[in-house]
Amino acid sequence: MNHNLLFSIGIPAFKASYLKECIATILNQTYTNFELIIVNDASPEKIKNIVEGFSDKRIRYYENDRNTGAENVVDNWNKCLSYAKGDYFVLMGDDDVLHPNYLEEFDIFIKEYPAIDVFHCRSIVIDEKSNPISINQSLPEFESVFENIWHRMNEWRQQYVSDFVYKTSALKMNGGFFKNKLAWASDDITSFIAMKGKGIVHINKPLFQYRRSPLTISSSGSVELKLKAIEREAIWYEEFLKTEIPQNEMDLLLKENIKKRLPIYFKKKSLETIAYHGYNNSKGVFRNFIYWVIRRKRYKMSIKEMAYALILALKKKEAQNYS
Repeated sequence: MNHNLLFSIGIPAFKASYLKECIATILNQTYTNFELIIVNDASPEKIKNIVEGFSDKRIRYYENDRNTGAENVVDNWNKCLSYAKGDYFVLMGDDDVLHPNYLEEFDIFIKEYPAIDVFHCRSIVIDEKSNPISINQSLPEFESVFENIWHRMNEWRQQYVSDFVYKTSALKMNGGFFKNKLAWASDDITSFIAMKGKGIVHINKPLFQYRRSPLTISSSGSVELKLKAIEREAIWYEEFLKTEIPQNEMDLLLKENIKKRLPIYFKKKSLETIAYHGYNNSKGVFRNFIYWVIRRKRYKMSIKEMAYALILALKKKEAQNYS
Protein backbone atom coordinates (compact mmCIF):
# COMPACT_ATOMS: atom_id res chain seq x y z
CA MET A 1 0.00 0.00 0.00
CA ASN A 2 1.22 3.49 -0.86
CA HIS A 3 1.02 5.38 2.43
CA ASN A 4 1.50 8.85 0.99
CA LEU A 5 -1.02 10.68 3.22
CA LEU A 6 0.43 11.72 6.57
CA PHE A 7 -1.90 11.54 9.56
CA SER A 8 -1.30 13.45 12.78
CA ILE A 9 -2.74 11.90 15.94
CA GLY A 10 -2.75 14.17 18.97
CA ILE A 11 -3.19 13.02 22.57
CA PRO A 12 -3.87 15.81 25.10
CA ALA A 13 -2.60 13.68 27.98
CA PHE A 14 -3.48 14.11 31.64
CA LYS A 15 -4.64 10.73 32.96
CA ALA A 16 -2.15 7.87 33.14
CA SER A 17 -4.53 4.98 33.85
CA TYR A 18 -5.07 3.82 30.25
CA LEU A 19 -2.45 5.85 28.39
CA LYS A 20 -0.15 2.89 27.72
CA GLU A 21 -2.98 0.92 26.10
CA CYS A 22 -4.05 3.99 24.13
CA ILE A 23 -0.55 4.60 22.70
CA ALA A 24 -0.09 0.91 21.90
CA THR A 25 -3.26 0.81 19.78
CA ILE A 26 -2.04 3.82 17.81
CA LEU A 27 1.43 2.42 17.18
CA ASN A 28 -0.11 -0.89 16.06
CA GLN A 29 -1.95 0.71 13.13
CA THR A 30 -1.75 -1.17 9.82
CA TYR A 31 -1.35 2.22 8.13
CA THR A 32 2.09 3.39 9.25
CA ASN A 33 2.55 6.91 7.87
CA PHE A 34 1.55 8.99 10.88
CA GLU A 35 2.98 11.09 13.67
CA LEU A 36 1.85 10.76 17.28
CA ILE A 37 1.82 14.06 19.17
CA ILE A 38 1.51 13.77 22.95
CA VAL A 39 1.07 16.95 24.98
CA ASN A 40 1.36 16.41 28.73
CA ASP A 41 -0.97 18.95 30.32
CA ALA A 42 1.24 19.42 33.39
CA SER A 43 -0.18 16.23 34.85
CA PRO A 44 0.83 15.08 38.36
CA GLU A 45 0.73 11.51 37.05
CA LYS A 46 3.63 9.67 35.38
CA ILE A 47 2.80 10.55 31.78
CA LYS A 48 6.42 11.01 30.70
CA ASN A 49 7.47 7.64 32.13
CA ILE A 50 4.74 5.90 30.13
CA VAL A 51 5.72 7.66 26.90
CA GLU A 52 9.41 6.86 27.44
CA GLY A 53 8.46 3.18 27.62
CA PHE A 54 7.86 3.29 23.85
CA SER A 55 10.73 3.50 21.38
CA ASP A 56 9.20 4.85 18.18
CA LYS A 57 10.44 7.76 16.06
CA ARG A 58 6.89 8.72 15.17
CA ILE A 59 6.24 9.91 18.75
CA ARG A 60 6.69 13.63 19.49
CA TYR A 61 6.37 14.50 23.17
CA TYR A 62 5.69 17.94 24.66
CA GLU A 63 4.92 19.27 28.13
CA ASN A 64 2.83 22.29 29.11
CA ASP A 65 4.28 24.62 31.74
CA ARG A 66 0.87 24.99 33.35
CA ASN A 67 -2.22 22.81 33.44
CA THR A 68 -5.05 24.16 31.27
CA GLY A 69 -7.58 22.58 33.63
CA ALA A 70 -10.88 20.88 32.83
CA GLU A 71 -12.65 24.18 32.13
CA ASN A 72 -10.14 25.12 29.40
CA VAL A 73 -9.21 21.65 28.18
CA VAL A 74 -9.88 22.65 24.56
CA ASP A 75 -6.76 24.83 24.79
CA ASN A 76 -4.72 21.64 25.02
CA TRP A 77 -6.63 20.11 22.11
CA ASN A 78 -5.57 23.08 20.02
CA LYS A 79 -2.02 22.88 21.34
CA CYS A 80 -1.87 19.35 19.90
CA LEU A 81 -3.24 20.67 16.60
CA SER A 82 -0.64 23.45 16.48
CA TYR A 83 2.17 20.84 16.38
CA ALA A 84 0.52 18.82 13.59
CA LYS A 85 2.39 18.43 10.29
CA GLY A 86 0.05 15.85 8.77
CA ASP A 87 -2.55 16.18 6.04
CA TYR A 88 -5.29 14.88 8.35
CA PHE A 89 -5.72 15.20 12.11
CA VAL A 90 -7.18 12.94 14.80
CA LEU A 91 -7.63 14.07 18.41
CA MET A 92 -7.35 11.03 20.66
CA GLY A 93 -8.61 10.67 24.23
CA ASP A 94 -5.88 9.45 26.58
CA ASP A 95 -8.00 6.49 27.71
CA ASP A 96 -9.56 5.42 24.40
CA VAL A 97 -8.67 2.72 21.86
CA LEU A 98 -8.22 2.58 18.07
CA HIS A 99 -8.98 -0.45 15.91
CA PRO A 100 -5.80 -1.59 14.06
CA ASN A 101 -7.39 -0.60 10.71
CA TYR A 102 -8.59 2.84 11.84
CA LEU A 103 -6.19 4.90 9.69
CA GLU A 104 -6.23 2.45 6.79
CA GLU A 105 -10.03 2.64 6.50
CA PHE A 106 -10.06 6.42 6.74
CA ASP A 107 -7.34 6.62 4.08
CA ILE A 108 -9.60 4.72 1.65
CA PHE A 109 -12.54 7.09 2.16
CA ILE A 110 -10.39 10.23 2.13
CA LYS A 111 -9.06 9.28 -1.31
CA GLU A 112 -12.61 8.62 -2.51
CA TYR A 113 -13.88 12.00 -1.20
CA PRO A 114 -10.91 14.41 -1.43
CA ALA A 115 -13.09 17.56 -1.21
CA ILE A 116 -14.58 16.62 2.18
CA ASP A 117 -13.05 18.24 5.28
CA VAL A 118 -14.36 15.89 7.98
CA PHE A 119 -14.83 12.11 8.15
CA HIS A 120 -16.38 9.96 10.86
CA CYS A 121 -16.67 6.30 11.87
CA ARG A 122 -18.93 4.14 13.99
CA SER A 123 -17.82 3.46 17.59
CA ILE A 124 -18.02 0.87 20.35
CA VAL A 125 -18.43 2.01 23.96
CA ILE A 126 -16.26 0.13 26.47
CA ASP A 127 -16.12 0.11 30.26
CA GLU A 128 -13.20 0.64 32.63
CA LYS A 129 -12.09 -2.97 32.07
CA SER A 130 -12.24 -2.60 28.27
CA ASN A 131 -15.36 -4.75 28.00
CA PRO A 132 -17.76 -3.66 25.22
CA ILE A 133 -20.98 -2.07 26.51
CA SER A 134 -22.70 -0.96 23.32
CA ILE A 135 -22.22 -0.11 19.67
CA ASN A 136 -23.33 3.14 18.08
CA GLN A 137 -25.89 3.43 15.30
CA SER A 138 -25.21 2.47 11.71
CA LEU A 139 -24.63 5.50 9.50
CA PRO A 140 -25.25 6.66 5.93
CA GLU A 141 -22.12 7.21 3.86
CA PHE A 142 -22.87 10.90 3.36
CA GLU A 143 -24.82 13.55 5.27
CA SER A 144 -25.25 17.29 4.95
CA VAL A 145 -24.61 19.44 8.02
CA PHE A 146 -28.37 19.93 8.48
CA GLU A 147 -28.99 16.17 8.39
CA ASN A 148 -26.25 15.57 10.94
CA ILE A 149 -27.45 18.26 13.33
CA TRP A 150 -31.06 17.06 13.04
CA HIS A 151 -30.10 13.46 13.83
CA ARG A 152 -27.88 14.62 16.70
CA MET A 153 -30.63 16.77 18.22
CA ASN A 154 -33.04 13.83 18.07
CA GLU A 155 -30.46 11.62 19.85
CA TRP A 156 -30.03 9.38 16.80
CA ARG A 157 -26.29 10.04 16.63
CA GLN A 158 -23.80 9.10 19.35
CA GLN A 159 -20.37 10.46 18.53
CA TYR A 160 -17.10 11.34 20.25
CA VAL A 161 -14.19 13.60 19.41
CA SER A 162 -11.89 10.73 18.41
CA ASP A 163 -14.17 9.11 15.86
CA PHE A 164 -13.69 12.18 13.64
CA VAL A 165 -10.81 12.76 11.23
CA TYR A 166 -10.28 16.33 9.98
CA LYS A 167 -8.41 17.80 7.05
CA THR A 168 -5.70 19.62 9.02
CA SER A 169 -5.58 22.74 6.86
CA ALA A 170 -9.36 23.20 7.06
CA LEU A 171 -9.43 22.64 10.82
CA LYS A 172 -6.68 25.22 11.37
CA MET A 173 -8.38 27.67 9.00
CA ASN A 174 -11.58 27.33 11.06
CA GLY A 175 -9.68 28.36 14.18
CA GLY A 176 -9.10 24.86 15.52
CA PHE A 177 -11.48 23.11 17.89
CA PHE A 178 -14.39 25.26 19.05
CA LYS A 179 -13.69 26.35 22.61
CA ASN A 180 -16.43 25.97 25.17
CA LYS A 181 -16.21 25.48 28.92
CA LEU A 182 -15.40 21.87 29.87
CA ALA A 183 -15.25 21.09 26.12
CA TRP A 184 -19.07 20.97 26.30
CA ALA A 185 -20.30 20.27 22.72
CA SER A 186 -16.89 21.38 21.40
CA ASP A 187 -16.58 18.17 19.37
CA ASP A 188 -20.07 18.58 17.90
CA ILE A 189 -19.67 22.22 16.93
CA THR A 190 -16.17 21.70 15.51
CA SER A 191 -17.53 18.97 13.25
CA PHE A 192 -20.54 21.09 12.21
CA ILE A 193 -18.23 23.95 11.20
CA ALA A 194 -16.16 21.53 9.10
CA MET A 195 -19.34 20.19 7.42
CA LYS A 196 -20.59 23.60 6.27
CA GLY A 197 -21.37 23.54 2.57
CA LYS A 198 -19.64 20.17 2.10
CA GLY A 199 -21.19 17.65 4.47
CA ILE A 200 -19.57 14.68 6.19
CA VAL A 201 -18.60 11.16 5.13
CA HIS A 202 -19.23 8.28 7.53
CA ILE A 203 -17.50 4.91 7.65
CA ASN A 204 -20.03 2.31 8.75
CA LYS A 205 -17.48 0.23 10.67
CA PRO A 206 -16.72 0.46 14.42
CA LEU A 207 -13.09 1.61 14.23
CA PHE A 208 -12.96 3.46 17.56
CA GLN A 209 -13.59 2.44 21.17
CA TYR A 210 -14.75 5.11 23.57
CA ARG A 211 -14.16 4.42 27.26
CA ARG A 212 -17.02 5.33 29.55
CA SER A 213 -15.51 6.39 32.84
CA PRO A 214 -16.24 8.75 35.75
CA LEU A 215 -12.84 10.31 34.99
CA THR A 216 -13.97 11.84 31.68
CA ILE A 217 -14.23 15.62 31.39
CA SER A 218 -18.00 15.49 30.79
CA SER A 219 -18.36 13.76 34.17
CA SER A 220 -16.50 16.53 35.99
CA GLY A 221 -16.90 20.26 36.56
CA SER A 222 -19.58 22.36 38.25
CA VAL A 223 -23.15 22.32 37.05
CA GLU A 224 -23.09 26.13 36.75
CA LEU A 225 -20.19 25.88 34.29
CA LYS A 226 -22.07 23.26 32.29
CA LEU A 227 -25.17 25.46 32.14
CA LYS A 228 -23.08 28.40 30.93
CA ALA A 229 -21.56 26.13 28.30
CA ILE A 230 -25.05 25.11 27.15
CA GLU A 231 -25.95 28.80 26.79
CA ARG A 232 -22.90 29.37 24.56
CA GLU A 233 -23.76 26.26 22.55
CA ALA A 234 -27.28 27.61 21.99
CA ILE A 235 -25.90 30.94 20.78
CA TRP A 236 -23.71 29.12 18.24
CA TYR A 237 -26.73 27.21 16.88
CA GLU A 238 -28.74 30.43 16.54
CA GLU A 239 -25.93 32.15 14.62
CA PHE A 240 -25.42 29.08 12.43
CA LEU A 241 -29.09 28.98 11.46
CA LYS A 242 -28.99 32.67 10.54
CA THR A 243 -26.05 32.31 8.17
CA GLU A 244 -25.96 28.77 6.75
CA ILE A 245 -27.91 28.44 3.50
CA PRO A 246 -29.58 25.09 2.66
CA GLN A 247 -28.53 23.64 -0.70
CA ASN A 248 -31.71 21.68 -1.43
CA GLU A 249 -35.34 21.29 -0.35
CA MET A 250 -34.56 18.55 2.17
CA ASP A 251 -31.99 20.73 3.94
CA LEU A 252 -34.44 23.63 3.94
CA LEU A 253 -37.05 21.44 5.64
CA LEU A 254 -34.48 20.19 8.16
CA LYS A 255 -33.31 23.73 8.91
CA GLU A 256 -36.85 24.86 9.70
CA ASN A 257 -37.40 21.80 11.89
CA ILE A 258 -34.15 22.44 13.78
CA LYS A 259 -35.09 26.08 14.28
CA LYS A 260 -38.49 25.13 15.77
CA ARG A 261 -37.03 22.50 18.09
CA LEU A 262 -34.11 24.60 19.33
CA PRO A 263 -35.73 26.25 22.41
CA ILE A 264 -37.18 22.94 23.65
CA TYR A 265 -33.94 21.10 22.91
CA PHE A 266 -31.78 23.43 25.01
CA LYS A 267 -34.34 23.74 27.79
CA LYS A 268 -34.43 19.94 28.06
CA LYS A 269 -30.63 19.77 27.94
CA SER A 270 -30.33 22.27 30.80
CA LEU A 271 -32.93 20.47 32.92
CA GLU A 272 -31.25 17.10 32.36
CA THR A 273 -27.89 18.62 33.30
CA ILE A 274 -29.35 19.88 36.57
CA ALA A 275 -31.08 16.55 37.22
CA TYR A 276 -28.17 14.26 36.38
CA HIS A 277 -25.29 16.39 37.68
CA GLY A 278 -26.81 18.93 40.07
CA TYR A 279 -28.16 16.28 42.43
CA ASN A 280 -25.02 14.16 42.50
CA ASN A 281 -23.62 15.34 45.84
CA SER A 282 -24.01 14.91 49.58
CA LYS A 283 -26.72 17.55 50.07
CA GLY A 284 -29.56 15.17 49.34
CA VAL A 285 -32.18 15.32 46.61
CA PHE A 286 -34.67 17.70 48.26
CA ARG A 287 -32.05 20.16 49.54
CA ASN A 288 -30.72 20.26 46.00
CA PHE A 289 -34.24 20.90 44.74
CA ILE A 290 -34.53 23.98 46.99
CA TYR A 291 -31.06 25.12 45.84
CA TRP A 292 -32.14 25.05 42.19
CA VAL A 293 -35.57 26.58 42.83
CA ILE A 294 -33.85 29.60 44.39
CA ARG A 295 -31.56 29.94 41.35
CA ARG A 296 -34.13 29.09 38.69
CA LYS A 297 -34.62 32.65 37.39
CA ARG A 298 -30.93 32.93 36.57
CA TYR A 299 -31.44 30.11 34.06
CA LYS A 300 -34.97 31.17 33.00
CA MET A 301 -36.59 28.12 34.58
CA SER A 302 -40.06 27.80 36.12
CA ILE A 303 -40.92 25.93 39.33
CA LYS A 304 -42.75 23.38 37.16
CA GLU A 305 -39.54 22.78 35.19
CA MET A 306 -37.56 22.45 38.42
CA ALA A 307 -40.07 19.83 39.54
CA TYR A 308 -39.46 17.97 36.27
CA ALA A 309 -35.71 18.02 36.99
CA LEU A 310 -36.42 16.66 40.48
CA ILE A 311 -38.42 13.76 39.02
CA LEU A 312 -35.57 12.96 36.63
CA ALA A 313 -33.09 13.02 39.52
CA LEU A 314 -35.28 10.68 41.61
CA LYS A 315 -35.64 8.28 38.67
CA LYS A 316 -31.89 8.22 38.22
CA LYS A 317 -31.34 7.59 41.92
CA GLU A 318 -33.87 4.74 41.88
CA ALA A 319 -32.27 3.21 38.78
CA GLN A 320 -28.88 3.21 40.50
CA ASN A 321 -30.29 0.85 43.13
CA TYR A 322 -30.67 -1.81 40.43
CA SER A 323 -27.41 -1.26 38.56
